[in-house]
Amino acid sequence: MDRPLRLALGSIAIGVIVLGLKYYAYVITGSVALYSDALESIINVATAVAAFFAVRLAAVPPDANHPYGHHKAEYLSAVLEGVLVILAALSILREAYAGWLAPAPLDAPWRGLLVNGFAAAINAVWCSILFRYGRRWRSPALVADARHLWTDVISSAGVILGVALVPFTGWARLDPVLAALVALNILWTGWRLMRDSIGGLMDETVSPETLAHVRQVISQHAEGALEAHDLRTRHAGRMIFLQFHLVVPGSMTVSESHALCDRIEAALREGLKDVVIDIHVEPEEKAKHPGGVPVL
Repeated sequence: MDRPLRLALGSIAIGVIVLGLKYYAYVITGSVALYSDALESIINVATAVAAFFAVRLAAVPPDANHPYGHHKAEYLSAVLEGVLVILAALSILREAYAGWLAPAPLDAPWRGLLVNGFAAAINAVWCSILFRYGRRWRSPALVADARHLWTDVISSAGVILGVALVPFTGWARLDPVLAALVALNILWTGWRLMRDSIGGLMDETVSPETLAHVRQVISQHAEGALEAHDLRTRHAGRMIFLQFHLVVPGSMTVSESHALCDRIEAALREGLKDVVIDIHVEPEEKAKHPGGVPVL
């Protein structure tokens, strides 16, 4: 089992533990806000399972039917997470509305907050792990899971602070108000997850920083070529795909042009991992900037 898959499996275990703790905090307090926090943890478990299967499928090598691999499966997982998050937010809003209409005092608030705080601390630690390795391995599913967990940590902190004020203020309606705020925050997170994932499914280009790096490397290592043009990039999960045309002098042999392409590819792979490079060599009459230097 590879490392991203182990992390995805760990997210399921952490999600189940946190869900049990948060639901227990809701049971002993009756707080609608803590219920909203527990409901979000149910979504955490569901999305962790989706992320596990997405990472597992993305790791399958290319085959005859999928020559570019299965990396986009991770984006499907992230879209599913976004949908589930939005559904959870709508459910929380419904409970918050009921709590607003019929406010009730909290039972054992301090004990419940202590349990909920411990669960939030577990999430915070695991979230930092997912962020670190999800970005290092360029895994959209793990990063999406981390973003969702981070939102959970922030909302948990707000809920804990707000619920702690209820016994002091005596305002029972503060509890459903907090639940509604949590729901709105969850809705925003769900929208961001879906927006980013749809961009990946639509073959969105690489980041401006990566694109600038690619242009610089090609320009520095294309000595002997007349120009490079029509650069196209896209990313799918942790994979980056690069395509461009390289115009060479008519006097350059096939072996020389092949060696030039190898040199450019080697330089690109030094700074980029998991990259697929496709260079189309063209004769000098195809140059778009005759007499110029290698450009993109």
